[in-house]
This record gives sequence, structure tokens and C-alpha cells, in this order.
Amino acid sequence: MPYGSRGGRGIRDGDTTGFTGAFDLIDKLELLLALAKERHFGRAAEACGVTQPTMSTSLKQLEEILGVMLVQRGSRFQGFTPEGERTLDWARRIVGDTRAMRQEINGLKDKLSGEIRLAAIPTVLGMVAQLTTPFRARHPEVRFQIRSCTSAEVLGLLENLEVDAGLTYIENEPIGKVRTIPLYNESYRLLTAPDGMFGDRAQVTWKEVGEVPLCLLTPDMQNRRIIDRALKSVGAEAMPTLTSNSLLVLYTHVKTGRWASVMPAKLAETLGLADTVRSIPIVDPVVDYSIGMVIPQRDPMTPLIAALVQIAREVAPTLE
Repeated sequence: MPYGSRGGRGIRDGDTTGFTGAFDLIDKLELLLALAKERHFGRAAEACGVTQPTMSTSLKQLEEILGVMLVQRGSRFQGFTPEGERTLDWARRIVGDTRAMRQEINGLKDKLSGEIRLAAIPTVLGMVAQLTTPFRARHPEVRFQIRSCTSAEVLGLLENLEVDAGLTYIENEPIGKVRTIPLYNESYRLLTAPDGMFGDRAQVTWKEVGEVPLCLLTPDMQNRRIIDRALKSVGAEAMPTLTSNSLLVLYTHVKTGRWASVMPAKLAETLGLADTVRSIPIVDPVVDYSIGMVIPQRDPMTPLIAALVQIAREVAPTLE
């Protein structure tokens, strides 16, 4: 959203005096959030639709209002001071609440509309339509924007108000101060050709999976870390012959009948298995992790997110 476009007086390039009222303060906090995202003065100013001098002046005025230095300055952006980091926490809260207020008031006078921004880890992308489709049937004026990213990126985008909700693991690694809505448990399968190693088996062990040359996600993906940890627990180690941050790349290789991979069971079901691929349960031990929706720890929820949470809770029993 362009800087100063929320309905208050806002500011324009060249008009950097007389900032009064709540919306002027929120404008400055929006700039601070943009700087936290971009880590670069010029890019942050461009993202907010102002010049860099206007942005610098506005941030200095915010520092004067608060009586502390927020940004470590030099020839380039060097980070935030401790006071700046704490101000960022408040900025996220204040800006988030302001957006929620506007959305709720608009929702009272109109049908539910607007855009929901979702961030999802790659392994859950196949089931996103099971949330968005019933939601759109109930609220046809709402649009969706969906990003694929790592679990760490999901939480970062959510914290910085760049997305409204995330779909990720909710119990494997720390997720911080968010509200969680469990959806289903992710279990794992060996995807391989019928004539491949262990391709004729009804089930395989993690120890045996460690003997198979695999194509796997890259190590920055939590799914890969789960697989590596499961193998390590039985004294085995992954032997990837190909890695990618795209499950589509992995699956198209497996479909050739000449590659194998470890993928979540639900994803394998969603993709649909070709005649050249078998999905074999992995046991000893059986490994599963909870997948859920994460949203900001904020009350009240925006009308859009409240409606999405309602759909998620309705759909969750069908996903198990």
C-alpha cells in the first residue's frame, strides 16, 4: 500500500512538516516496517512510494517523537538499535490492528471482500485448494495471493505483516508467538518405480530408505531436515543425487521411473501417482508431524482471517 494512502492527510514528497494525528504516526510506522523488510533505505522508500529524503526525514521525526535513535545510520543501512527493534514490535502491533479495524468496519457495510495473503511450505501446497475453494464459494468477492517458501520465511513474513496467515509445521521447530489451528498430520512415503530398489515392497524402514539414492528438497527446507533426522535416528544418512527447492522438480524426476524420493503421503495422494510410481509407507519408526495454519496472536481477528479460520476448522476433519 503506498505510503500515506490510508485516508488521513498522509504526506507527499516535499511536505515533511506538521505531522499530526494518529494516521501520520501510522504512516511513519509503515515506513519503519518497510525498512525492516528491505534492509535498504532506497528500496524501502520506493516500496512506500516516496523519495529517500522524504523517508529519512520521516524516520528522524519518528525518532524525535519517541526521543530515541531507532536506526543505525551510515553510508548504507546498518541495522536497528535495541530501541528500534522494540519499536518494530510495537509498529507491527499498531499497524496490524489499524488494518484489522479498517477491514472490520468495511466488512460491516459490505460483503466480505479484499485479499488474503497466504504463505505455505512446499509440502502443503497440494492441499491449499481444499481451503481456498470452499472459502471462495462462501465469499466470492475475496481474492487470494499464495506464496511458496520455507517454514522460517513463513514466520518472518507473518511477523512483518507481509502475509495474513501461513501453512506450516506447528510442533517440530519453534514457531514463536502465533496462534495455531491444527489441520492434519504429515506422514512419509518412499516414491519409487515398481522395478526400483524396494519398489515391490508393501512398506520400507527408514534404515532401508538410507540405502536408496534419492532426490530430495534442499537442506533449508524443514521437510528435508525432518527426513535427515529420521534417517540419523536409525544410523543412516540421505544420499541425494539431486536436490531442489521445488517439489514439482522432484516429482517429475520420480515420474520418469528412474529416480526415487521421500514425500509426504498427502502430497503424493494429491499429485496422483503415475503407473511408473509407487508410494510405499515408511516405518520403523513411523514419523509424523502436525501441519497447521498460523496467524498473528491478535484479538480481534480481521473479518477475513476469522472467516479463513472458520473454514480451516471445518475442513480439518476431512484432511486426516
